[in-house]
Amino acid sequence: MWIITTYSKGNTTMFEFDTETEAREAFENIQGCRIITEVVYFNDPCFALTD
Repeated sequence: MWIITTYSKGNTTMFEFDTETEAREAFENIQGCRIITEVVYFNDPCFALTD
């Protein structure tokens, strides 16, 4: 999951995206101070230990 957090005119807003591509496209079009973040959950199957 990808999150874009914006701060503009005293307001903080967060936008959530499923893919990095979607997030980066939106990031280019958003005005104000902005931060893009990837959220990683350590209980995702990709982090499962295999024997």
